[in-house]
Amino acid sequence: MIRRQFIQLVALSGAASLAPLVALAGTDHITVVYRVKGFSCITCAVGLDTLLRKEKGILFSQSTYPQGKVTVSFDPKVRAEDSIRALIAEMGFTIESFHNP
Repeated sequence: MIRRQFIQLVALSGAASLAPLVALAGTDHITVVYRVKGFSCITCAVGLDTLLRKEKGILFSQSTYPQGKVTVSFDPKVRAEDSIRALIAEMGFTIESFHNP
């Protein structure tokens, strides 16, 4: 079930990929970088970004494969960082480390 949703969202992500950049311009936000384990292909990275971007309070997400690096900008008034880590874990990935740039 999650895999099907993941693939559907990846297919739809192309048109919406610029919207988060516009949202970043006018807001106070925090950016964190996570090193995650569990990317087996580029689709994992793109899918994670797509699912994260759909969440309220997340303004930007960019993941890299095979490095397993995930950069997330979010509005701290809307979403706590702990909830972002929980979302990533729910999607089947393990956070190995993180830092604020």
